Amino acid sequence: MTLTGTVFRAHSPRWSFAPLSGDGAARRGGRFNRRGVPALYVSTTVEGAWREAQQGLAFKMQPMTICAYDVACDGVPDLSDAAGCRARHIEPADLSCPWEDLMTRRIMPPSWTLADRLRADGIAAIIVPSYAPGALPDDRNVVFWRWSDTLPHRVVVIDDERRLPRDARSWESRG
Repeated sequence: MTLTGTVFRAHSPRWSFAPLSGDGAARRGGRFNRRGVPALYVSTTVEGAWREAQQGLAFKMQPMTICAYDVACDGVPDLSDAAGCRARHIEPADLSCPWEDLMTRRIMPPSWTLADRLRADGIAAIIVPSYAPGALPDDRNVVFWRWSDTLPHRVVVIDDERRLPRDARSWESRG
């Protein structure tokens, strides 16, 4: 399927100068990327992006920068339902596995194995359900492993008024 439209991401304002970076996911790893593999995680709704960023943690709500992205990406499998999973020979339980717990115990999360397989097959992105605490049944995320500002895997931050900072200098005095 070709994914076109607008998606959203909420992230720490500290990184608002790099809204297209997958470096944070590469440093820590994520549900659908092992450490060292860049990934851009976005949501199909603003509310979903907020839930993903907060992850239901029991702390006071922290400031977030919410960005919108214009996307046009070819060949994006929709793994948000059983039919999409069957078409790719994926078990839904592999998508929802407790990846952080498995990673901590040095067990390969099934979601990493399937992501590796899909990336090796040339897949640039996938649509998946949201597993964030409080996620609604229709909340969807898109995980990009390959993206650029050109087709066929176009992902461009919407910043027509150039409100986002261009580099990290605004944070240098904060340490």
